[in-house]
Order: sequence, then structure tokens, then C-alpha cells
Amino acid sequence: MSAYFFTLSNALKEAGIFQPCLLLDRDRLDGNIALVKERLDPGLAVRLVDKSLACLPLLAHIGQALGTSSFMTFHPPISEAVLKAFPGADLLYGKPMPIGAARAALAKADADWSRVCWLIDSEERLAEYGALADQLDIVLRIAFEIDVGLHRGGFADPEALSRALNALQAHKRLHCEGVMAYEAHAPLIPGLFGGPTKALAKASAQAVAFVACLGADQRRILNIGGSKTALLHHGGVANEVSMGSAFVLPSDFDTPGLDGFQPAAFIATPILKMVEPMLPGPPAVTGLLQALGRFPRQGCYLYGGKWMAEPVFPEGMKTNGLLGLSSNQQFMGLPADATARPGDYAFLRPTQSEAVLQQFGSIAVFSGGRIADRWPALPMA
Repeated sequence: MSAYFFTLSNALKEAGIFQPCLLLDRDRLDGNIALVKERLDPGLAVRLVDKSLACLPLLAHIGQALGTSSFMTFHPPISEAVLKAFPGADLLYGKPMPIGAARAALAKADADWSRVCWLIDSEERLAEYGALADQLDIVLRIAFEIDVGLHRGGFADPEALSRALNALQAHKRLHCEGVMAYEAHAPLIPGLFGGPTKALAKASAQAVAFVACLGADQRRILNIGGSKTALLHHGGVANEVSMGSAFVLPSDFDTPGLDGFQPAAFIATPILKMVEPMLPGPPAVTGLLQALGRFPRQGCYLYGGKWMAEPVFPEGMKTNGLLGLSSNQQFMGLPADATARPGDYAFLRPTQSEAVLQQFGSIAVFSGGRIADRWPALPMA
């Protein structure tokens, strides 16, 4: 482990990067892509989740490797960037957009929004989108969000979907492309209640009942799953799964469904100071807490901080609640025998890729032992 991070450190120094950055290990990324190819059910296509991989070169790299130009999208500015960057892209919204957001995006007319499928989670939203299509005199593609156990919204049962499909007949400018199901709850179900395998099987069975409500021309998109479950689906009714975070494996995605995948994204930042830490106030308080093991005897301050990430190097580096977090220079506790020095790099592993990849402006791409490229991340706004 240490040798790996020393290699990354040397690459950053040689590239002249001496401030916090997001580092992407492209070789590990390619290894994760290879595992997806190996394990994905041959009857399933992959739809790339743009919010979790918010960098156009990164999306292009994975899309080319997997032969996909389908994306799940969540935020109109990112949707617009993806539409412009990938002329053949097909986009499916992964959450229902407020009607005002959809109207504003369509009114701009500076991207081909006909390649976007909007998500409908209720009959009320169906009516709103039907009225919008009439107002703008355009055809809108839609998919229905169905609830297969997560209970985060969408149509609760096939009967509710059937009623919506009947209501759809009154909206001539809306075309149903299919359904989107999400079963992120499945890996979290404890054995007492059947465990993940049973929960996944139940979600798949529920999806079958929903799909049975659709007409033959309403089944182009039968989407189920996310990064944690996509590779566990075999032989079901779905024809595609969505994946994003799995390719870079932030720590929240350390699940059995992604065994063998490697973390490919890290926050790297210089160590500003090495200190024998002292708390404000009487020195005796610091000494007592150190004797009780509640406060470290050695520590450091990082360039930046307060990221959605967990420390991984130097080994044994930990946050400390007594001094709190700081986005300017964050204190980290270190083992008493740590040999780190100011100017060395500390590494943290993101807990999620969503938003974190976008926090540093560009991504330092590590490959073959060096920083081989800089990929611009999509802006947060």
C-alpha cells in the first residue's frame, strides 16, 4: 500500500502539482471496466450515470470501452453538456425534474433535447408534462419511475402504473419509452429479513409485473439497478442497468456486488505542517486525553480539508473530533512513529464520486507511473 502511494506522490511532484487535486488512476479504472465487461449479463446494456462521472473525457473513455452512448442524467446543465459532447447520446433522467426546470431547458433550445427521456413519477407530473408538450408543440419522451422496494417515490404498484398509462392516452405529444426501477435498498437488507439476495429477487419480480402493463411499443427502456447491484442481475426482464460510481469505487461502494474492483480516485493534498498537537487551554488537559488515547501525540495539518473522503495515507492518519474539521487546513492525527514530513502528500479516498470529482476543477490522470493527462471536470452549477 505504501509503495503505491509513494508512486503517486512522485508522479504529482514530477507533474508540478502542489495543491489539493483529484487524482484518477486510469490503469485501475481500466481494470474495473474489464470486470464490468466480464461480469455483466450479456442481455444487459450499460447506461452511464453522468452525475457520478461528471467529466466528459471520463465518460467518453468508459463509453468507448463499453460501446455505450446511453447516459442516466440528473441535472440540466450536465445534461446539456453531455448532449453537446456526444451527438449520438441517449439520456434518461434518473429523477423527476420540476416542470419549471424542464420548461427552462427546452426553451433554451441550444441542445437536442429530443434525445432526452423525462422521468414521470405520478399522474400529476404526467399531466404537467403533457401540458408542457402541448404548449411547446413538441413530442416528449417519458419513462415511468416504478417502486420495487426502495420506497423513494414513483408508482407504488402495477395498478397505479396502469391508471397512468390510461391517462397517457389523453396526452398525444407524450411517448412512453419504458420504466426505471432502482433497488439500492437490496444490499442493505439484513439476513433477518431475507438478506440482499432475496431482496434483489423480489425487486426483479416486481419489475416483471410493472413491465407487463406496458404495450409492445413502450418497452425500449427497461432500466433497473445501480452500481451496487448492476452485476448481480441475470435473466430478468430488464434490458439495461445504470452504473457510475463503480468505475472509480469510492468507499460507499465497497459491497459484495463489486468484489475485486479497485479504488481508482483519490484526493491528494500536501502536508503543510507536522506538529506535536496541543489543545487550547491547560496543557494538562492535552496530556490527560493523550494518556487516555483520545488525542494523538503526533499530527499534521493538510492543505485544505473537510472533503467527503476518508484518509488512507500516511497509514494510520485519522480525523480528530476534538480539533474539528477545516476546509482551509485540516488537522489529522498520526501514529506516534509516523515519518511523514511537510511537503509530503496525504491521500484520502472519496466516500462518493458524485460532486467530489467536480471539486477541483480538473482531474489529474495517473497512468504508467506518471500524470499522463488533465481532464476538466464539469462545473458544479
